Amino acid sequence: MGAAMSPPNTSELPGRRKGRWQLILILLMVIGPMALATFMYKLQFWVPDGRSYHGELIGNGQTRGDIGVQADEQRWQLLVTAPAACAADCKQLVYLARQLQIGLGRDASRASHALASAQPVSSDYDAKLKAEYPQLQRYPLDLPAFTKNAGAPGDAQLWIVDPHGNLVLRYDATVKGKDLLNDLRHLLKLSNIG
Repeated sequence: MGAAMSPPNTSELPGRRKGRWQLILILLMVIGPMALATFMYKLQFWVPDGRSYHGELIGNGQTRGDIGVQADEQRWQLLVTAPAACAADCKQLVYLARQLQIGLGRDASRASHALASAQPVSSDYDAKLKAEYPQLQRYPLDLPAFTKNAGAPGDAQLWIVDPHGNLVLRYDATVKGKDLLNDLRHLLKLSNIG
C-alpha cells in the first residue's frame, strides 16, 4: 500500500499569507506612484496651472538653426532676432540682453548676448554697437528659414538658448528685465552645462 497522505501543516499557512500580502504591498508602493503619474500625464488631472517662468517655453526641441541662425556658441545665449529692420523694440532687446549678462554677476561668463538680423543695421547703430557693445555677437538671420518656423513671430524677439543650441524661452519687447533675469538665473542654477 502507498504511504498515507499527511494533512498540510496548518502552522505554515498564516506565514505564507502574510508574506504574499507583504509582497503585494511592496509592489503597490513601487508601481502605484508610476501608474498614478502616468494617468495624471495622460488624462491631464492634478496638473498644476502655475509656472515659474515669464517667457514662452519652447519645449519642442527646436534649435537656433530652426529659426535661421547659424552659430557655434557653447555658452547660454541671449539671442535677439530681428526679421525686419532693427527698430526701437529690437534696440531695446539688444540693450536688455547686454544688461542681463552684466546682471548675472559672477555667472556672466556662462552667457553671451547676440543679434541676428535679416537686414543690415544702420551705419549709426552699427557704430554704436561696435563702440558700446564690444562683446555682442552678430549673425545674419536667414529670413526664409525664420518665416518657415511657425513659432517665430514677425517682430523682434529675445530668445534664451542653451549651450547645445536648443531654444528654451522666448520673450517679446514688452518683457520686464527683472523677470527675464530671474528666469535666466534659475536656468543657470539648475543647469550643469555651460
